[in-house]
Amino acid sequence: MPAYAEETIAAISTPPGEGAIAIVRLSGDEAVSIANSVFKGKDLRKVPTHTINYGHIVDFDADRTIDEVMVSVMRAPKTFTREDVVEINTHGGIVATQRVLQLVIGAGARMAEPGEFTKRAFLNGRIDLTEAESVMDVIRAKTDRAAQVAVDQLGGNLRELIGGLRQDILDTLAQVEVNIDYPEYDTEQMTANAMAACAHRAADKLEELLATAQGGKILREGLATAIVGRPNVGKSSLLNYLLHEDKAIVTDVAGTTRDVLEEYVNVRGVPLRLVDTAGIHDTEDKVEKIGVERSKKALVAADLVLLVLDNSQPLTAEDRELLDATKGKKRIVVLNKQDLPARIDQRELAQCVEPSELISTSITSATGVDELEARIAQLFFGGIENSQNTVVVSNARQAGLMRQAKKSLQSVSDALEAGMPLDLVQIDLTEAWNKLGEITGEAAPDELITTLFSQFCLGK
Repeated sequence: MPAYAEETIAAISTPPGEGAIAIVRLSGDEAVSIANSVFKGKDLRKVPTHTINYGHIVDFDADRTIDEVMVSVMRAPKTFTREDVVEINTHGGIVATQRVLQLVIGAGARMAEPGEFTKRAFLNGRIDLTEAESVMDVIRAKTDRAAQVAVDQLGGNLRELIGGLRQDILDTLAQVEVNIDYPEYDTEQMTANAMAACAHRAADKLEELLATAQGGKILREGLATAIVGRPNVGKSSLLNYLLHEDKAIVTDVAGTTRDVLEEYVNVRGVPLRLVDTAGIHDTEDKVEKIGVERSKKALVAADLVLLVLDNSQPLTAEDRELLDATKGKKRIVVLNKQDLPARIDQRELAQCVEPSELISTSITSATGVDELEARIAQLFFGGIENSQNTVVVSNARQAGLMRQAKKSLQSVSDALEAGMPLDLVQIDLTEAWNKLGEITGEAAPDELITTLFSQFCLGK
């Protein structure tokens, strides 16, 4: 156990600002006695574990009451950190909360580092790295689906899956060692067959996990979605409809949107980072030109493009340019203004757009938008959204290590086919085992652990 873990740490675990309550959290061997030294009420050292106790936080040196509080006492090992934990529930507000924190630090606690409570939970064997990372995913989740994926990982489903793969590899490595040390008890061909089967099983499972990585990344970070089109086709109306508020100015005057507007929106569980762009067209207006250039950059960077066309007007040169520029990208072509007489050439449109890409809408009458939302969800989560048992990889670090482990497993298969000695093939199989261990933290270097937890918020 690191020496610093013997210190009792403290931090404010709730966001800054005014609120009904705030929480000052302590963890460590002296958490209860330190809290008791500034508490007026029951003797916290004698109360049963996992109880909440009414009283006051008092600055006894100044003979001054700081706040009326409720104090939760939770004794090791049945706590988040597996240490004694105390949570002081104060009235929300910057001044009162800071004064309580200053008192417990003055009484012997040390200010916690970012993520140190979760780091202690990891170091004390309460959680592994996948569960630690899922803690932040729960906090940062932008949709119910993202939160559910994070909660599933917090429950250890990825840890169990990776642990099973590592155990299978470890059993195979042990068989290799027996064959090398005691060849009379086994045959080399039997061991080679076992290694090949193990590598194949693990590689197949990693392939399944990596197939969820794109959807997991979107759940975690949001899908960069650019709404593009020439002026006055309904881009801002679409943004407002998806946001359920009038965020963008909508008029019948072309060029109302002159800059890029960016908002997050939940569409059927898919977190979209919506970018409403200025209409892309030729203009001599200096401000509009800047907006058009930004729109073009947003188009290039987008994961998904919603290209809006005007059903009541023939295709223009700008429309054709946008249809050509978005070809090859994931896109949905929104044929808007279905409530007006159609003037667009359907035959020409069919030559530029696949039927699966086209959605007909009338934003003003809310026609076709539900179909658009369903298409977005199906496009990115068709393989995982209906399965509650699917383990979803939503973390770039985990996905990267899985790819490295899969590469090592492929090297095992290639080496066995080439007839290489088993003791040399064993090196690649061991490398795969180590890479999988880095995912859960069982084989992670100290530098990685320090860097990972430093990204957590203070008090978590």
